[in-house]
Amino acid sequence: MRPRFVPARLAAGLALALAFTIGGTPVSWAVQPVPPSAQSPTAGPGQPLQDPPELVSHDGVLRAEIVVARRKVAVGDRELYALTYNDRYMPPTLRIRPGDRVELAMTNAGSEDTNLHVHGLHVSPKSPSDDIFIAIKPGETYHYRYRIPGDITPGTYWYHSHEHMRSAAQVAGGESGIIIVDGLQRYLPRKLRHITEHIVALKDDQVEGDSVKTDDLSIGAPTNRTVNGQQNPVIRIRPGETQLWRLANIGANIYYKLHLPGSAFHVIAQDGYPVERVYAADSLVIPAGARFDVLVQGGPPGTTPLQTLAYDTGPDGNQFPQVDLATVVSQGTPMEPATLPVRFAHNDDLADAPIAARHDIVYTENAAGTEFYINGEQFDPNRVDLTSKLNTVEEWRVVNNTGEEHSFHVHTDHFQLMSINGTPTPPDHRWYETINVPANGNAVLRIRFDDFTGRTVLHCHILNHEDKGMMAVLDIVPDHPASPQGS
Repeated sequence: MRPRFVPARLAAGLALALAFTIGGTPVSWAVQPVPPSAQSPTAGPGQPLQDPPELVSHDGVLRAEIVVARRKVAVGDRELYALTYNDRYMPPTLRIRPGDRVELAMTNAGSEDTNLHVHGLHVSPKSPSDDIFIAIKPGETYHYRYRIPGDITPGTYWYHSHEHMRSAAQVAGGESGIIIVDGLQRYLPRKLRHITEHIVALKDDQVEGDSVKTDDLSIGAPTNRTVNGQQNPVIRIRPGETQLWRLANIGANIYYKLHLPGSAFHVIAQDGYPVERVYAADSLVIPAGARFDVLVQGGPPGTTPLQTLAYDTGPDGNQFPQVDLATVVSQGTPMEPATLPVRFAHNDDLADAPIAARHDIVYTENAAGTEFYINGEQFDPNRVDLTSKLNTVEEWRVVNNTGEEHSFHVHTDHFQLMSINGTPTPPDHRWYETINVPANGNAVLRIRFDDFTGRTVLHCHILNHEDKGMMAVLDIVPDHPASPQGS
């Protein structure tokens, strides 16, 4: 059994000013063109950070519409053609609660097939839920339906295209947004349950003419990094104030190594999974697809850059430069710094769980770096590469036999990361669904298959690598014929 998280009852004050309450009527922002004032604001240095607007569940249901289209919109400090959701480069956040039902109509107003993956959510991999094997053709609408478990772990998730062979192009073009499962606040001390909260969504773009580049992407090419689609926005905080930041790398390929000089990130959740013990980090390496929910406290009055530090992914990988992403301004009436929590949420430990099967998942690539493999095979949607049984625990060893770092992501279920290169990980914050695997290294994880059967996938979340073969099909089958299947 997964740890059982009680659904949160959040105070009305948590609803943000930009939230849109969804009742029985679907909401579409793409039936009419969105006026410039309603799009992402022109974002030059000094502009306040704008949290994305929200689509919020009401009475246990979120009904919404997402429209995919190529539009000219604000991207950083430029107007560029991009692939948008609801006419926005930084689209609406989907905010839900444990136990909700989500009914999402996705209309493809673009020129090529697409689909949608709700990254990290523990929902069925079968249609009409998180089935990434379908293709929504231009002009078509697909009606996704998700039943969110009542014990789903609260935190930050995201949604994006998972179209085979085109995921890098479509996510790099702009097809990605944030999902929040409410409930983290219940683990905070009462004095911290209504603190200011910010999404810090990291998206990057390469520019070709008047458009965000989508084809022939080079991971190591110069790239423009934005926060919530803005260029170097200002994040305001009072000296001593505690804020909750939802850090999410929702781009296609590149790495971030986030650092806030003079401050620490106090991690309370990873990949939508609350930690058992809060830990402080001077910097956080965030591969594409990964998220951290952190507490940040305001420093002395002044300005500090939120940076991504220089990062090298190995001799066959890429070197990313140091870049200032945002400006943190500490000003106003000082506050007495709050005592931050140490213990947080209960985590299950699979260290002593009976292991039903063990598998090696081996990453390789050709010398040119143009073809990528798992266990010597490139992705084939018609082939099952791994079969696992419901209600069992397996141990997987992810072996990276290449000279560059790769990430590893599995759909449907979180996993417990046991060790990296033979070094055990801290037992009080081991749960992920997207990790980084060192060059010529390995990661050992344990995964428990709860609730859902069906075909799903595991892959490198550097989407250029996924599209060029580094993905495999996992089939979760019933442990006996009478087991429930699907949502």
